[in-house]
Amino acid sequence: MFRFARLSRLGLALATAALLGACSTTGSHPDGQPLTPARAVGYLQDGAIPDSLALSPAPPAAGSVAAQLDEAVATQAMALRGSARFVQAHTDADLSFPAGANQFSCALGVAVTAETTPVLYQLLERSRIDASAATKAAKTHYQRPRPFMVNNAPTCTPDDEQGLRDSGSYPSGHTAIGWAWALILSEIDPQHATALIERGRSYGHSRLVCNVHWYSDVQQGQFMGAATVARLHDNPEFAADLAQARKELVHARTLNLPMPRDCAAETAALTSDIPEAH
Repeated sequence: MFRFARLSRLGLALATAALLGACSTTGSHPDGQPLTPARAVGYLQDGAIPDSLALSPAPPAAGSVAAQLDEAVATQAMALRGSARFVQAHTDADLSFPAGANQFSCALGVAVTAETTPVLYQLLERSRIDASAATKAAKTHYQRPRPFMVNNAPTCTPDDEQGLRDSGSYPSGHTAIGWAWALILSEIDPQHATALIERGRSYGHSRLVCNVHWYSDVQQGQFMGAATVARLHDNPEFAADLAQARKELVHARTLNLPMPRDCAAETAALTSDIPEAH
């Protein structure tokens, strides 16, 4: 009886360990790709997420100087339709992972993958959720129509247009995420800070070129991205991941792995930008 009970306890322990292992982020898909959590979560919870409604003034009123600037920038952005810059805006629109993890890889000079830089990969995915959440209150409250809904011109992501119609334009969520990433990556890799900040700015401008955001949406998106990073620095998990990501990046540079995208083409495309947005 004693021997049977001991074996039963052992079997229960092994079963529990197997269950915990199945719920972890390790392992691989049948095609050999690493498993990731079914649903990532941000670092910030509840009141820690910046309140965009409290922090965002109302979008520019019709006929105001700011609204006229929005319209002037939108007109300039439409002139880039069909160009390499327009194609880049389409690429920049993809925030799904793993593609989203490499939106800043050219400026960083290193590919970000779940295999070689798992903590940095997770940090970018979790901070993406936080920066997006930080824009939702104002988006929902103001429900500002997007440029393509006003000028009836194409966007760089036609398949997304129906969903975009149901999501307010102000502030820009993509811009908040890109600006947060630019700031975070600049801390991780200060030697490339200038290139990373420039990429953060161009990432937001892609939303103008795509014809899905107004200039004031992008400006306020940058503000909310910065507010998000400020709150992240008070989060112990984020601080620990930031420190570990620095170590990962140093190691990743020694691997000399190929870049996941054509950085020369990206750099060339980003040289064409919108004068009024600078």
